[in-house]
Parts: sequence; C-alpha cells; structure tokens
Amino acid sequence: MGMSPSEISKFISEVEQNLTEPEALSRYGNGPVGMTDKGSVKLSTYGNPSVVLPGGNRFGNPTVELPKEKAPADDRYYAGLDLGKNGIFRDAEDAVQAAVRAQKELMTRTLEERETYIQAMRRSCLENAELLSRMACEETGYGHVEDKIAKHVLVAEKTPGTEDLKTIAKSGDKGLMLTEMAPFGVIGAITPSTNPTATVINNAIGMIAAGNAVVYNPHPAAKKCSLTAVKLMNQAIVSAGGPDNLLCAPENPTMQTSSVIMNHPVIRLLVVTGGEAVVSVAMKTGKKVIAAGPGNPPVVVDATADLDKAARGIVAGAYYENTILCIAEKEILAEASIADELIRGLVREGAYLVNEQELKQVCDLVLLKSPEGKYSPNRKYVGHNASKILRDAGIMFEGEAKIVLADVPFEHPLVMTEMLMPVIPITRCKDVDDCIEKAVIAENNCHHTAMMYSESVSNLTKMGRAIDTTIFIKNAPSYAGLGYEGEGYTTLSIATPTGEGLTSAKNFTRSRRCTLYDAFRIV
Repeated sequence: MGMSPSEISKFISEVEQNLTEPEALSRYGNGPVGMTDKGSVKLSTYGNPSVVLPGGNRFGNPTVELPKEKAPADDRYYAGLDLGKNGIFRDAEDAVQAAVRAQKELMTRTLEERETYIQAMRRSCLENAELLSRMACEETGYGHVEDKIAKHVLVAEKTPGTEDLKTIAKSGDKGLMLTEMAPFGVIGAITPSTNPTATVINNAIGMIAAGNAVVYNPHPAAKKCSLTAVKLMNQAIVSAGGPDNLLCAPENPTMQTSSVIMNHPVIRLLVVTGGEAVVSVAMKTGKKVIAAGPGNPPVVVDATADLDKAARGIVAGAYYENTILCIAEKEILAEASIADELIRGLVREGAYLVNEQELKQVCDLVLLKSPEGKYSPNRKYVGHNASKILRDAGIMFEGEAKIVLADVPFEHPLVMTEMLMPVIPITRCKDVDDCIEKAVIAENNCHHTAMMYSESVSNLTKMGRAIDTTIFIKNAPSYAGLGYEGEGYTTLSIATPTGEGLTSAKNFTRSRRCTLYDAFRIV
C-alpha cells in the first residue's frame, strides 16, 4: 500500500521545512544553493515565463532562477495523490486499463489539439521545475537542486513534440503513396532514480506527441517525486482540454508492478531507462524494446588542446549532477606531455587531487569488490558531492571540492568502473594514438558517449571513428551532447543497446503506408 493523502501532505511539509534550512541540504554536501536576492523573468523558446539566475549559472548560461522564497504550498501539489485520477492507480492493471481508455480518446483529437496538450506540459514543467527538483534531490540524495532545475528547463524547451512526426509522400504513374508515423497505443516505461522527474516528462512529451499513452513504473527510490510529475503533467493536459490519464503509474511501484507492465498484452512497446538488469528483463518479454544502456564515457585530451578550456569543461561536466548522468565524464586519458599542466588546470577549476594514501582511503570507501573480483560503486555515494566523499574517507581539506581527481595507471579499477559519482581518474598516455586506444577499451563497448579536447581536426576525426559512440562531444562538457550549452534537441533516454540513439517522438511510432491507385498525381 502507498501513503495516504494526509501522509503525503505531511511528507511534503517536512521536505519544505527541511529545504529552508542550510543544514538539511548539507547532509548531501550542498550549501543552500540557488537562493538569490531577487529574480528576473525571461521568455523561453515557447513563450513561457522562466526565471533566470542573475549573472547566469556556473555554466555561464542564464536559464533558470531559484527565488529567495521557498516554493508555495499550492494545493495542486500538496493535496495528495488521489487514486483513480491524474494517472495514479492502486495497481498496475488499473493503470494500464486507464491508459488504454485515455489513448483511445486521444486518437479522436486533432494533431493541433495534441500539440496544445504538449505546450501545456511544457509550461507545467517550467512552472514546477523547482518543486520537482527539490523533491527529487531530497528523495534520492542525488545531484544538485540547481542542476535539476536547469535539466527540467532543458526538457521543457528542447524535447521535440509533434513537429518531429514526418509524413513521406511519393507519387507516380500508378498513383499516390503516403507513409505516416502512427502510435503504438500504450507504452510501458521504466524510469530511473538518477533522473526521475525529468525523464518522466521528457518521455511523456515525446510519447504523447506521437499519439500514445504511457504507463510508468518509476524507480521505487524516486516514486514520490515521479508520481508527482505524473500528476502534474496529467493536470496540465486536462487544463488544455485533453483526456486525463495519458500518463499512468501504480501508486507503489515494485518489481512485481514492473513485471505486470512489461508483460501486459496491450503494451506493445517498452522504453527502459535504467540499468543492465532491468534492460535484460525487458528484452526477454518478446516485445519491441527501446533501451537506454550503461556508459563509461572517456575524455581524451591531446597535446594540441586548449588546456584551460579542457580543465574548465571537464570539471563542469563531471560536477553537473555529481556525475550521475550516463553521458558524464568518467575517466580522462591525457597525453603525458601535457598531463601535469592539465592537472594543474583541473585543480584550479575545483578538483581535489588525492595523493597515494588518500586514493586508497577513497577507494576503500567508494569501490566495492565482489568475490568474483568485479568492481562496482558503493551505492551509498552515488550522486553525492566530492566534499562529502572526501570527508567520509577521513581526508582533511579546506574549502569545497567539485570533483575528486586521481592520477592513476590505466589498469586501476577506477578507470574501467562506471562510478556515477565525482571521483575521476586521469591516466597518462604516451601519445594521442595511445589515448584513443585506451579510451576505446575504457568505454567498454557501451557505444554511449565520449569526449575529446583537441585543436587537431585529424585527431578529432581519428577519435570519432575509433570510439564509435552514440554521442561524441568535441571541446565541450558532456552535457553539450544533450543540447545544454550545445545544439540539437534533448532526451534523457539514450538508446545505445537497441540503436535508436537520442530518442524523440518519432521513435515512439510505427510506420503505416496508405496507397491510392491511379489517382491524385496531378502532373
């Protein structure tokens, strides 16, 4: 059973109270971030008012703003999750059936009406970015509130909608052929704890734009914030005249509810944003699966690179959300001739360089080794701040660290283990070819993401061809690959194992052809 409405209200009130106190945030290593003296308003891409950090955020991008006052306890947010409406249901079967009814209703509406629902979702995401970010940070303990807010703004403004759906037409002597993008119907979606609310909204915009409804099974460690996102998006759709329950979820997501959703006969497509285990389970259902797999993204820095830019970009990318994004910088391969200068730059940008003894203390804390000899991160420190990791490892230092930097040989387990925390190894390589060769090995055939800092077009080309990743970012932080401080649309479901890449509305459709014989060719 889930919490009652009164219990949920009490929980939110406690979260609200805690988030106004600096010590409540400090347990995650965060200061009272984002509290500004005054705010300003700008219009987003879609004409929606969104708030701006005076002078820009630490990435130099004035996108979002945290008001000095805490978010108001609006009844829309804190009235509780009413079962049977706004997408929240007692069990998975009820959620699936409600989504079926909502999707059938959606198909009676025009494409123009569908786009108005998408616009309403975008506005709601912007209006509730702070609320959802604070809830996610408090519930999971991962990342930074201000980074999550920026991510919600990115999702609201750069997730493709109905404009992503393209019709192919061909005419000839035998008539006219149309190929259109049609919905699957009801999609089953598994969402993670690392990017919970932003993934729910990003998926929903694309899936509903494509004409589908979606039933979520959120990660249990992020169920409260995820269900709140489901509720808010449904309310936005209804406010724009759309059907309720286009987004659905069981009130208490578990492995059992996940199994019901993944194996339900009316669900024809599964979209899984999670770890290898859940992806493997989804693949065994026999359904079409769009799966976002793991990554261990390397950063190569060659001797031609702008080292100040490289240091700034690497720290910014790894510090963003404390390295929990699957695209984030996980290890650095640097030419030996410039490694010392690069390390000095990384330290200037906020890295703490551990010595040999401190490295042992950090690894004893954050690296786990199985009886079979396989390494994995200590989940207790996933998504937590570098300063917390250092202090818990018993390391005394002044100020605050953005990342923990370790100068290690390539064979060190930190290089080959996706840590999902700001503990970043740097390895010295004899030349650029050695860097690239080691980067390919460290990436571990995930085909996910890689970065390179270089002023050599030939070296960048060589790296791009060798690394063969879905995302390859040149001379910028990892988040540029998602359209943040970079070009292109955004997604939080990057389907590397199944090949769709950066997913959008078009990926949540099936192709349908209509042929009209011997007519409608007018030339």
